[in-house]
Amino acid sequence: MKPLEGKIAVVTGATRGAGRGIAMMLGEAGATVYVTGRSTRKARSEMDRPETIEETAELVTEQGGTGIPVRVDHTVEDDVRALFEQVEREQKGQLDILVNDIWGGDPLTDWEVPFWEHSLENGLKIQKQAVQSHMITSFYGAPLMVKNKKGLIVEVTDGVDYRYRGNLYYSLAKISAIHLAEAMAKDLQKHGVTCVAVSPGFLRSEAMLDHFGVTEENWREGADQDPHFIASETPFYIGRAIAALAGDPSVHEKTGKALSSWELSREYPFTDIDGRKPDWGKYIEKMNLI
Repeated sequence: MKPLEGKIAVVTGATRGAGRGIAMMLGEAGATVYVTGRSTRKARSEMDRPETIEETAELVTEQGGTGIPVRVDHTVEDDVRALFEQVEREQKGQLDILVNDIWGGDPLTDWEVPFWEHSLENGLKIQKQAVQSHMITSFYGAPLMVKNKKGLIVEVTDGVDYRYRGNLYYSLAKISAIHLAEAMAKDLQKHGVTCVAVSPGFLRSEAMLDHFGVTEENWREGADQDPHFIASETPFYIGRAIAALAGDPSVHEKTGKALSSWELSREYPFTDIDGRKPDWGKYIEKMNLI
């Protein structure tokens, strides 16, 4: 069964991490996925990592969907406009799922200093990359959905509330994504388009595996450095959470809400790719990390 067969998706920031996991799991569900990002086989982005949008698109296709790589800098309006013109042209105006997962703020975030000692340039760049880019993307993507009176927009964030997240600039970006979902849901309500924010738990991304010096095969050894790593999840977990949302005919009942991979795993019958059902929410309650 391919519940998203015939559906058209755009997943931004899909070069690696959550974006790649989401794109692949939408492919697993049968969707055609436009995979966007700045890193290609011809040139890397400033993140200077080896993953590329072409590789992600191939992985989407291997999962059973159709992956289409498009090099896009989502802070550049002309790039974004051209992306959705391409989707509209190639898919006859159809767009069912838009996932805003542009981030790139890890190397810009200094967790050790208060905001007035933090690089202001980097702090403002985080807002440009992780907030303005989402706004530009939805501005050009939403009209395709409005025209068809249906669709799902997902803001990928960190956390499900407005509490402080340890750094002003990081917090502002992640909380902004939640409010973008809430506010867009209000404007889109009468057009039949759903908008939600979705957070992963402790994400076991490629960069995080590298940080702990482990691979997906021996990832548990990372808990020797950080015991909370034992409760981590792969990027495919949030991918399957979003695929479940996209395949739910009653998803509009959730519009405007901030959701999470762990909460959605309690509602929908999906697991992480290793068969686990990590629940970061229960874990942080048990460990008194709130």
